Amino acid sequence: MSLDIVQMVLVTVLAAATPLILAALGELVAERAGVLNLGVEGMMIFGAASGFAVAMETGSTLLGALGGTLAGIALAALFGILTVGLAANQVASGLALTILGLGLSGLVGATYVGTKRDPAAHLHLPGLTEMPGVGRLLFGQDAFVYAALALVAGVWWFLWRTRTGLTLRAIGDDHVATHALGLPVRKVRFLAVLFGGACAGLAGAYLSLAYTPFWAPGMTAGRGWIALALVVFASWRPLRVAAGALLFGGTTVLQLHAQAAGIGLPGQVLSALPYLATILALVLLSLGRRQGGSLAPAALGRDFIPTR
Repeated sequence: MSLDIVQMVLVTVLAAATPLILAALGELVAERAGVLNLGVEGMMIFGAASGFAVAMETGSTLLGALGGTLAGIALAALFGILTVGLAANQVASGLALTILGLGLSGLVGATYVGTKRDPAAHLHLPGLTEMPGVGRLLFGQDAFVYAALALVAGVWWFLWRTRTGLTLRAIGDDHVATHALGLPVRKVRFLAVLFGGACAGLAGAYLSLAYTPFWAPGMTAGRGWIALALVVFASWRPLRVAAGALLFGGTTVLQLHAQAAGIGLPGQVLSALPYLATILALVLLSLGRRQGGSLAPAALGRDFIPTR
């Protein structure tokens, strides 16, 4: 197998992993603060529809990405008001957010179904992008991919190397004690939820502006749920999120190549491979931790009602 073929496969895997990296990192920050948001799929699909609509109306991919990000923030703000502000049940609110996002995406994208546009521009550095073996992989990606990789490093640095990140993690582990120390539990959690919404909206915008690029109902195809599972699979650590996203992205690419090669299996089975891999990974992870306990933030999913 030539270096160019290997590079082509790696570029495809990285492209498939990018929306998972973006969405999972946002959810990771929210869960580290103690908030479980099951509405990632809804925020992603609404971001995809809104980003595509803005890009079509303005002719700007950058504004489209911003529109998708703001759409995710808007839904996340609603979720934050319900769960952080009013202490509503996080699981029920997250599921309702997914349903709402799916409905709003159909409304926003109704006039754009099947419409195509030019994909987001890719970086091109003369002499570097044409390098054999690694040129396109390192110097030929679009801005979404570089943003996702930068976000991995940024979230890792924030959580493990800053005082604010330490505060956020402490709130996710024990909101009662941190509140007693005078830390702004609800403010930190609300901002973490907004960050998660921004990442999910940007991930959706990537799908409709760069990865496909067109709008179709349901185009997230369960990636939001995979992102949720990926956070657990990665033990709530950013670098492991990136590695897991590449693994699941590779599974997605594998099933596409398997279908193209005409392997004698039903197409539905091959299309289910990424989701089967997700379930298998979670089962193995659960079995491996049965003796050592969970690594999840201790206050994850627990409502916080200040006593004074």
